[in-house]
Amino acid sequence: MNPIERVVRRADRAQQRSPVGSVVFAVVKKFGDDDGPALAASLTYYGFMSLFPLLLIVTTIVGFIGNTKVEHTVMGRALEQLPVYGQQLGRNVAHPLTGSWLGLGFGLLWLLYGSLGVAQSAQHAMAQVWNVPGVVRPGFGPRLLRGLAFFVTIGLGVSLTAAVGGIATATGHAPITRVLVLLADLILNIGLYLAAFRVLTPRVANPDLVPGAIAGGIGYTILVATGTALVQHQLRHAQVVYGQFALVLGLISWLYLVSRLTLYAAELNVVRSRHLWPRSIVQPPLTEADQQVLHDIAHQEERRPEQRIGVGFDPDAPSRAAADASEPPPTRWDQDS
Repeated sequence: MNPIERVVRRADRAQQRSPVGSVVFAVVKKFGDDDGPALAASLTYYGFMSLFPLLLIVTTIVGFIGNTKVEHTVMGRALEQLPVYGQQLGRNVAHPLTGSWLGLGFGLLWLLYGSLGVAQSAQHAMAQVWNVPGVVRPGFGPRLLRGLAFFVTIGLGVSLTAAVGGIATATGHAPITRVLVLLADLILNIGLYLAAFRVLTPRVANPDLVPGAIAGGIGYTILVATGTALVQHQLRHAQVVYGQFALVLGLISWLYLVSRLTLYAAELNVVRSRHLWPRSIVQPPLTEADQQVLHDIAHQEERRPEQRIGVGFDPDAPSRAAADASEPPPTRWDQDS
């Protein structure tokens, strides 16, 4: 055994013995096993294809209503924070926003395409994360119904979050108010993640979705509290041309971060539910969790009821004792401890 491998194996044994470290590494490794970056990229693409036409529709409607009528409304104040759009609102702007029926129709079709795509992509991602065999996955009709339920859930969550933000604005910016609003947002985000996981994930018990919902809600609250302020600060001082690129790139980056966070939260649900830890950094040997994950990935490819996939492992594969007899094998962390 060379010195580098010896160091890596010692680090491997240390993480497998750690109650927290072994779970974290198992979540990260299963994210890679399930091709998580590709799933996150798909969610980001369809998410962008949903939000960008929505912005087009809103600005077109503002153009129909008239800049002067919406300048001092909630919608107008929101658009003023955006580069390019904000500089086209008001009484004396050089190029005011104008409405276009062609633009409105194109935006609605684009929004329909992106919305259907993000719903189907989200359901596919959850099925991949849970390694649901293709033969038992829902058909097109049930997926459409689940997609509709998903949009209703997201709409209610966003509405409640906006209501909390409106109450905070009306009651001032005292420190105690900010703390209460942050706690309210955290509770709403956890509930939103739990509801979204329930809608998108078939054949899974509700208690198995709670750990990921808590982790996702906490992570998303932190992202909103830190990321939104940073983006607004950067875009506020951007030039007009630069702001166009910054708006698109910032939106894509934000969606990708949220997609990865959501997938990691879903992977945590799977790891906790199936006790898929500890995982090994280097092989051989494979841990029981490694074998279980490989077994689930293989059976995920079943496409027909009459199809059967068998998975086996070589009993003569080198054991950890053979790899390094000087160190005892790591103890498995009991899930109930």
